Amino acid sequence: MTDYPVPPFPQQAQAVPGSQRKMEPYPDCGEQHYTGSGRLAGKIALITGADSGIGRAVAIAFAREGADVAVAYLNEHEDAKETARWVEEAGRQCLLLPGDIAQKAHCQALVDQTVERFGRIDVLVNNAAFQMTHETFEEIPDDEWLMTFDVNITAIFRLCQAALKHMGRGASIINTSSVNSDMPKPTLLAYATTKGAIANFTGGLAQMLGPRGIRVNCVAPGPIWTPLIVSTMPDEEVQHFGEQTPLGRPGQPVEVAPIYVLLASDEASYITGQRYGVTGGKPML
Repeated sequence: MTDYPVPPFPQQAQAVPGSQRKMEPYPDCGEQHYTGSGRLAGKIALITGADSGIGRAVAIAFAREGADVAVAYLNEHEDAKETARWVEEAGRQCLLLPGDIAQKAHCQALVDQTVERFGRIDVLVNNAAFQMTHETFEEIPDDEWLMTFDVNITAIFRLCQAALKHMGRGASIINTSSVNSDMPKPTLLAYATTKGAIANFTGGLAQMLGPRGIRVNCVAPGPIWTPLIVSTMPDEEVQHFGEQTPLGRPGQPVEVAPIYVLLASDEASYITGQRYGVTGGKPML
Protein backbone atom coordinates (compact mmCIF):
# COMPACT_ATOMS: atom_id res chain seq x y z
CA MET A 1 0.00 0.00 0.00
CA THR A 2 1.28 3.48 -0.88
CA ASP A 3 1.92 5.74 2.11
CA TYR A 4 0.02 8.84 0.97
CA PRO A 5 0.39 12.29 2.62
CA VAL A 6 -1.79 13.21 5.58
CA PRO A 7 -2.78 16.70 6.80
CA PRO A 8 -1.85 19.26 7.88
CA PHE A 9 -0.64 20.67 4.55
CA PRO A 10 1.19 23.97 3.88
CA GLN A 11 -0.73 27.13 3.04
CA GLN A 12 -0.76 27.44 -0.76
CA ALA A 13 -3.55 29.61 -2.07
CA GLN A 14 -3.72 29.81 -5.87
CA ALA A 15 -5.83 31.71 -8.36
CA VAL A 16 -8.61 29.77 -10.13
CA PRO A 17 -8.32 27.33 -11.87
CA GLY A 18 -5.07 26.43 -10.11
CA SER A 19 -1.96 24.61 -11.28
CA GLN A 20 -0.89 21.14 -10.24
CA ARG A 21 2.78 22.05 -10.73
CA LYS A 22 2.63 24.42 -7.73
CA MET A 23 0.93 22.08 -5.24
CA GLU A 24 2.59 20.73 -2.09
CA PRO A 25 2.45 17.83 -1.63
CA TYR A 26 2.37 17.12 -5.36
CA PRO A 27 -0.74 15.08 -6.30
CA ASP A 28 -0.17 11.47 -7.31
CA CYS A 29 -1.84 10.85 -10.67
CA GLY A 30 -0.22 7.45 -11.16
CA GLU A 31 2.70 8.77 -13.18
CA GLN A 32 5.19 6.47 -11.49
CA HIS A 33 3.24 3.36 -10.59
CA TYR A 34 -0.08 2.85 -12.44
CA THR A 35 0.31 -0.34 -14.49
CA GLY A 36 -2.09 -1.14 -17.30
CA SER A 37 -3.16 -4.51 -18.65
CA GLY A 38 -4.80 -3.77 -22.01
CA ARG A 39 -8.32 -3.36 -20.66
CA LEU A 40 -9.06 -0.42 -23.02
CA ALA A 41 -7.02 -1.55 -26.01
CA GLY A 42 -7.93 0.38 -29.16
CA LYS A 43 -10.53 2.64 -27.53
CA ILE A 44 -10.84 6.38 -28.12
CA ALA A 45 -11.56 8.58 -25.10
CA LEU A 46 -12.46 12.25 -24.72
CA ILE A 47 -11.81 13.50 -21.16
CA THR A 48 -12.64 17.00 -19.93
CA GLY A 49 -10.57 18.62 -17.20
CA ALA A 50 -7.73 16.23 -18.01
CA ASP A 51 -4.84 18.63 -17.56
CA SER A 52 -4.51 17.80 -13.85
CA GLY A 53 -6.05 16.04 -10.87
CA ILE A 54 -8.58 13.28 -11.46
CA GLY A 55 -8.70 14.00 -15.20
CA ARG A 56 -4.95 13.56 -15.57
CA ALA A 57 -5.00 10.35 -13.54
CA VAL A 58 -7.78 8.99 -15.76
CA ALA A 59 -5.90 10.01 -18.94
CA ILE A 60 -2.73 8.26 -17.77
CA ALA A 61 -4.62 5.14 -16.72
CA PHE A 62 -6.60 5.01 -19.97
CA ALA A 63 -3.41 5.38 -22.03
CA ARG A 64 -1.64 2.63 -20.12
CA GLU A 65 -4.71 0.45 -20.65
CA GLY A 66 -4.39 1.00 -24.42
CA ALA A 67 -6.63 3.98 -25.26
CA ASP A 68 -5.87 7.08 -27.32
CA VAL A 69 -6.93 10.21 -25.46
CA ALA A 70 -8.29 13.67 -26.26
CA VAL A 71 -7.49 15.98 -23.34
CA ALA A 72 -9.91 18.91 -22.93
CA TYR A 73 -8.92 21.68 -20.53
CA LEU A 74 -9.46 25.40 -19.93
CA ASN A 75 -6.11 27.20 -20.17
CA GLU A 76 -3.61 25.33 -17.96
CA HIS A 77 -1.25 24.68 -20.87
CA GLU A 78 1.81 23.54 -18.91
CA ASP A 79 -0.19 21.04 -16.86
CA ALA A 80 -1.89 19.78 -20.05
CA LYS A 81 1.46 19.28 -21.78
CA GLU A 82 2.58 17.19 -18.82
CA THR A 83 -0.52 15.00 -19.16
CA ALA A 84 0.20 14.61 -22.87
CA ARG A 85 3.78 13.61 -22.14
CA TRP A 86 2.64 10.73 -19.93
CA VAL A 87 0.00 9.60 -22.43
CA GLU A 88 2.55 9.55 -25.24
CA GLU A 89 5.14 7.80 -23.08
CA ALA A 90 2.56 5.03 -22.75
CA GLY A 91 2.69 4.69 -26.54
CA ARG A 92 -0.70 6.26 -27.19
CA GLN A 93 -1.80 9.36 -29.10
CA CYS A 94 -2.87 12.50 -27.23
CA LEU A 95 -4.86 15.43 -28.63
CA LEU A 96 -4.80 18.65 -26.56
CA LEU A 97 -7.99 20.72 -26.75
CA PRO A 98 -7.95 24.00 -24.77
CA GLY A 99 -11.05 26.15 -24.31
CA ASP A 100 -14.09 26.95 -22.20
CA ILE A 101 -16.75 24.23 -22.01
CA ALA A 102 -19.18 26.81 -20.63
CA GLN A 103 -19.52 27.87 -24.29
CA LYS A 104 -21.89 25.76 -26.40
CA ALA A 105 -19.80 26.09 -29.55
CA HIS A 106 -16.72 24.81 -27.78
CA CYS A 107 -18.52 21.67 -26.61
CA GLN A 108 -19.36 20.88 -30.22
CA ALA A 109 -15.79 21.71 -31.29
CA LEU A 110 -14.34 19.28 -28.75
CA VAL A 111 -16.34 16.43 -30.23
CA ASP A 112 -15.68 17.49 -33.82
CA GLN A 113 -11.92 17.72 -33.32
CA THR A 114 -11.76 14.39 -31.48
CA VAL A 115 -13.68 12.65 -34.26
CA GLU A 116 -11.62 14.37 -36.95
CA ARG A 117 -8.44 13.03 -35.33
CA PHE A 118 -9.58 9.57 -34.19
CA GLY A 119 -12.72 8.78 -36.19
CA ARG A 120 -15.10 8.07 -33.30
CA ILE A 121 -15.58 8.30 -29.52
CA ASP A 122 -15.78 5.13 -27.42
CA VAL A 123 -15.57 6.76 -23.98
CA LEU A 124 -16.69 10.23 -22.92
CA VAL A 125 -15.52 11.31 -19.46
CA ASN A 126 -17.23 14.49 -18.25
CA ASN A 127 -14.90 15.49 -15.45
CA ALA A 128 -14.25 19.26 -15.63
CA ALA A 129 -15.79 21.29 -12.81
CA PHE A 130 -15.92 24.73 -11.22
CA GLN A 131 -16.60 25.67 -7.61
CA MET A 132 -16.20 28.60 -5.23
CA THR A 133 -16.57 28.81 -1.46
CA HIS A 134 -19.10 31.17 0.18
CA GLU A 135 -19.95 31.44 3.87
CA THR A 136 -23.42 32.97 3.34
CA PHE A 137 -26.15 32.42 0.78
CA GLU A 138 -26.52 36.13 0.10
CA GLU A 139 -22.92 36.55 -1.09
CA ILE A 140 -23.20 34.07 -3.98
CA PRO A 141 -23.04 36.16 -7.18
CA ASP A 142 -25.71 35.47 -9.78
CA ASP A 143 -23.18 35.20 -12.62
CA GLU A 144 -21.06 32.76 -10.62
CA TRP A 145 -24.12 30.57 -9.94
CA LEU A 146 -24.87 30.46 -13.67
CA MET A 147 -21.24 29.75 -14.55
CA THR A 148 -21.13 26.84 -12.12
CA PHE A 149 -24.16 25.29 -13.82
CA ASP A 150 -22.81 26.01 -17.31
CA VAL A 151 -19.51 24.26 -16.59
CA ASN A 152 -20.66 21.46 -14.31
CA ILE A 153 -23.94 20.23 -15.81
CA THR A 154 -24.98 22.13 -18.96
CA ALA A 155 -21.66 21.28 -20.62
CA ILE A 156 -22.28 17.60 -19.86
CA PHE A 157 -25.67 17.80 -21.58
CA ARG A 158 -24.11 19.48 -24.61
CA LEU A 159 -21.14 17.14 -24.86
CA CYS A 160 -23.32 14.06 -24.58
CA GLN A 161 -25.66 15.33 -27.29
CA ALA A 162 -22.76 16.14 -29.61
CA ALA A 163 -20.86 12.90 -28.93
CA LEU A 164 -23.71 10.41 -29.22
CA LYS A 165 -23.81 10.42 -33.01
CA HIS A 166 -20.19 9.22 -32.93
CA MET A 167 -20.67 6.54 -30.27
CA GLY A 168 -21.68 2.97 -31.04
CA ARG A 169 -22.94 0.00 -29.04
CA GLY A 170 -20.64 -0.74 -26.14
CA ALA A 171 -19.62 2.90 -25.71
CA SER A 172 -19.46 4.42 -22.24
CA ILE A 173 -20.24 7.83 -20.75
CA ILE A 174 -18.76 8.51 -17.31
CA ASN A 175 -19.70 11.66 -15.41
CA THR A 176 -17.91 12.97 -12.33
CA SER A 177 -20.38 13.67 -9.54
CA SER A 178 -19.27 14.08 -5.91
CA VAL A 179 -19.92 13.00 -2.36
CA ASN A 180 -21.65 16.40 -2.30
CA SER A 181 -24.45 14.89 -4.37
CA ASP A 182 -25.38 12.92 -1.24
CA MET A 183 -23.99 15.14 1.54
CA PRO A 184 -24.09 18.74 0.24
CA LYS A 185 -21.56 21.07 1.82
CA PRO A 186 -23.36 24.39 2.43
CA THR A 187 -20.35 26.57 1.62
CA LEU A 188 -20.19 24.89 -1.80
CA LEU A 189 -23.91 25.31 -2.46
CA ALA A 190 -23.82 25.89 -6.23
CA TYR A 191 -21.25 23.13 -6.80
CA ALA A 192 -23.09 20.65 -4.59
CA THR A 193 -26.36 21.39 -6.37
CA THR A 194 -24.82 20.66 -9.76
CA LYS A 195 -23.30 17.43 -8.47
CA GLY A 196 -26.73 16.24 -7.39
CA ALA A 197 -27.99 17.15 -10.85
CA ILE A 198 -25.21 15.09 -12.44
CA ALA A 199 -26.21 12.02 -10.45
CA ASN A 200 -29.84 12.44 -11.52
CA PHE A 201 -28.89 13.16 -15.14
CA THR A 202 -26.75 10.02 -15.19
CA GLY A 203 -29.57 7.79 -13.97
CA GLY A 204 -32.05 9.18 -16.46
CA LEU A 205 -29.74 9.18 -19.47
CA ALA A 206 -28.69 5.59 -18.74
CA GLN A 207 -32.29 4.52 -19.11
CA MET A 208 -32.71 6.46 -22.36
CA LEU A 209 -29.55 5.05 -23.93
CA GLY A 210 -29.82 1.48 -22.66
CA PRO A 211 -31.67 0.25 -25.78
CA ARG A 212 -28.80 1.65 -27.89
CA GLY A 213 -26.20 -0.30 -25.94
CA ILE A 214 -24.51 2.83 -24.55
CA ARG A 215 -23.79 2.81 -20.83
CA VAL A 216 -23.89 5.88 -18.54
CA ASN A 217 -22.47 5.94 -15.01
CA CYS A 218 -21.01 8.46 -12.60
CA VAL A 219 -18.21 8.48 -10.06
CA ALA A 220 -18.67 10.36 -6.79
CA PRO A 221 -15.28 11.27 -5.31
CA GLY A 222 -14.87 12.45 -1.76
CA PRO A 223 -12.05 14.85 -0.83
CA ILE A 224 -9.40 14.38 -3.54
CA TRP A 225 -6.17 16.42 -3.57
CA THR A 226 -6.39 18.46 -6.78
CA PRO A 227 -5.81 22.08 -7.97
CA LEU A 228 -9.54 22.76 -7.55
CA ILE A 229 -9.04 22.54 -3.79
CA VAL A 230 -6.13 24.94 -3.36
CA SER A 231 -7.65 27.50 -5.75
CA THR A 232 -11.18 27.64 -4.31
CA MET A 233 -11.04 26.87 -0.58
CA PRO A 234 -9.83 28.92 2.41
CA ASP A 235 -6.31 28.23 3.70
CA GLU A 236 -7.58 26.62 6.89
CA GLU A 237 -9.67 24.10 4.96
CA VAL A 238 -6.80 23.34 2.59
CA GLN A 239 -4.41 22.70 5.47
CA HIS A 240 -6.78 20.13 6.98
CA PHE A 241 -8.35 18.86 3.77
CA GLY A 242 -9.53 15.26 4.01
CA GLU A 243 -8.73 15.01 7.71
CA GLN A 244 -12.36 14.31 8.59
CA THR A 245 -12.59 11.07 6.58
CA PRO A 246 -12.26 7.68 8.28
CA LEU A 247 -8.94 7.21 6.46
CA GLY A 248 -7.77 10.56 7.88
CA ARG A 249 -6.47 12.04 4.63
CA PRO A 250 -7.56 13.19 1.19
CA GLY A 251 -7.53 10.73 -1.67
CA GLN A 252 -4.98 11.04 -4.44
CA PRO A 253 -6.19 11.28 -8.06
CA VAL A 254 -4.67 7.88 -8.90
CA GLU A 255 -6.93 6.30 -6.27
CA VAL A 256 -10.00 7.39 -8.24
CA ALA A 257 -8.79 6.37 -11.70
CA PRO A 258 -9.40 2.59 -11.44
CA ILE A 259 -13.19 2.95 -11.22
CA TYR A 260 -13.15 5.01 -14.44
CA VAL A 261 -11.11 2.26 -16.10
CA LEU A 262 -13.65 -0.36 -15.02
CA LEU A 263 -16.63 1.68 -16.23
CA ALA A 264 -14.93 2.42 -19.56
CA SER A 265 -14.05 -1.22 -20.13
CA ASP A 266 -16.07 -4.04 -21.65
CA GLU A 267 -15.90 -5.74 -18.24
CA ALA A 268 -18.63 -3.31 -17.14
CA SER A 269 -20.99 -4.34 -19.94
CA TYR A 270 -23.93 -4.80 -17.52
CA ILE A 271 -23.23 -1.74 -15.36
CA THR A 272 -25.19 1.39 -16.20
CA GLY A 273 -27.11 4.10 -14.36
CA GLN A 274 -24.94 3.76 -11.25
CA ARG A 275 -23.05 6.11 -8.93
CA TYR A 276 -19.78 4.88 -7.43
CA GLY A 277 -18.36 6.54 -4.32
CA VAL A 278 -14.60 6.91 -3.79
CA THR A 279 -14.78 8.73 -0.49
CA GLY A 280 -12.16 7.51 1.97
CA GLY A 281 -14.85 5.92 4.07
CA LYS A 282 -17.54 8.65 4.12
CA PRO A 283 -20.75 6.68 3.57
CA MET A 284 -23.08 7.39 0.68
CA LEU A 285 -26.51 5.90 1.35
